[in-house]
Amino acid sequence: MKRLKKIIGALLGLYVLISLLMFLFQEKLIFLPTTLPQEYQYSFPQEFDELFLETEDGARLNALHFKTENPKGILLYYHGNAGDLSRWGIVTSYFMEYGYDVLVMDYRTYGKSTGKLSEEALYQDADLFYKKAKEWFPEDRIVVYGRSLGTTFATYVASQNHPSKLILESPFYGLKELAQERYWFLPVGALLRYKFPTWQYGEEVDCPIVIIHGTEDLVVPYESGERLYKTLPKAQTTLVTISGGSHNNLIDFTVYHDAIRKELQAD
Repeated sequence: MKRLKKIIGALLGLYVLISLLMFLFQEKLIFLPTTLPQEYQYSFPQEFDELFLETEDGARLNALHFKTENPKGILLYYHGNAGDLSRWGIVTSYFMEYGYDVLVMDYRTYGKSTGKLSEEALYQDADLFYKKAKEWFPEDRIVVYGRSLGTTFATYVASQNHPSKLILESPFYGLKELAQERYWFLPVGALLRYKFPTWQYGEEVDCPIVIIHGTEDLVVPYESGERLYKTLPKAQTTLVTISGGSHNNLIDFTVYHDAIRKELQAD
């Protein structure tokens, strides 16, 4: 009996330790930034401007504005949880093919961006760049695009404003729900400081919404995006399913290009 109590005590201790570590290091699980020196010089074949926006709490946020001749509008892009603009600039310049300018920001602690992370600060930062896009284009010429982690910020921004369209690549229903499924053995609801309820903001969006998701996504399961789709108003939401697509290769599929071409109305 004493031995059994010791085993149970050890298991409980291990459980508490794992829970504590998850609570303390959750930002390192959610956010995977790479940093750049402030003097780093971006280099892309397309025309672009680099800009910085200051926030009320003193953060300095870095972004790239890719420019095309006679743009139809601007695509405001919120990227995934890894990397920095030296990578995402290459990814997002793709949308210039469809006649759009592109504005993409780096979140706090990513690339050259500074500031302390928090869920509310990230939402406000995302909206700050929407306001910048509105300085250049009317809202009916702004497309908001989110990828993976960025789908929450994109959906929040669309819920607070009136863009022409919201496109979500590999979105999750909510981070809390996603984490609960992955770490079912832990009290995730009590431990997680970042909830990112994409579904909640999606219910407040009044523009057309397009969800693009691969069926073999091992990072954000297809079922999470499908659940989000079922939550949103059907009259304004489209789900594009990419059979065999994973988390980082949707651009390799013709279905993806067809969907983007349709939504951005390329000539």
